[in-house]
Amino acid sequence: MTVQRAPGSEDGQEGDARALPVIAVRELTKVYILGGKTRVPALQGVSLEVYPGEFVAIMGPSGSGKSTFMNLVGCLDRPTQGEYWLAGNLVSRLSTDKLASVRNRLVGFVFQGFNLLGRATALRNVALPMVYAGLSRRERERRARIVLQLVGLGDRVHHRPAELSGGQQQRVAIARALINGPALLLADEPTGNLDSHTSVEIMGVLQALNEQGLTIVLVTHDPNIAQYARRRVTFLDGRVVRDEPVLNPRSALEEWNALMNPPAIEGEGAVKEVSS
Repeated sequence: MTVQRAPGSEDGQEGDARALPVIAVRELTKVYILGGKTRVPALQGVSLEVYPGEFVAIMGPSGSGKSTFMNLVGCLDRPTQGEYWLAGNLVSRLSTDKLASVRNRLVGFVFQGFNLLGRATALRNVALPMVYAGLSRRERERRARIVLQLVGLGDRVHHRPAELSGGQQQRVAIARALINGPALLLADEPTGNLDSHTSVEIMGVLQALNEQGLTIVLVTHDPNIAQYARRRVTFLDGRVVRDEPVLNPRSALEEWNALMNPPAIEGEGAVKEVSS
């Protein structure tokens, strides 16, 4: 596959790959044809960049184009017009097979519904993407154990999804997304099926991974969840209408510690003494 120079690199310089944007889209447009005639524009001339180590929340109402944008960025679809550069590679014009190859190497996905194999253990679920890389079973399981340990499930490797909580299942899904060392993690409503406490837990995992340098793009309709990111991009009618830093981002770790260690209620000791 021919690799062309990505936007953000200067002509005449070899450049440092770390300085290139992980995502660079130029005038990205996606039009769906319904009934063979009706043109439905889903994206209209979107241009933006996401750099290594960023944590970006994509927001917008239903029909705003945020899901279409995620499908294009995740190499699940191709644009009608415009260019998309992923980790320095021009991917918007690749064939379906080459696009799938790039997707498997460079993008990790986390979905709302977990998408785990019900009869497989956490270890097997995480190791599955490596089957196509031709690695031995021993090597696949070795790497899967490391990643499960990373997301705090080192003691749950032999548990099946039905034996895990919703938060633990999403941790398995995150580990699976990380197993091939992606340049980009795409999280589509990762807390949509979780209660508020478990949502804080999962956002803590994502924030910790981001602090280690992983580039994350989070798609959400919930402004409270978007506050865990560092940058917020808002879509409306297929266009970017706002791109801004998140002021005072929420810290999932601090919130989780507060949930686990609530302050003592004033007078609680006196009540216990009277009742004893």
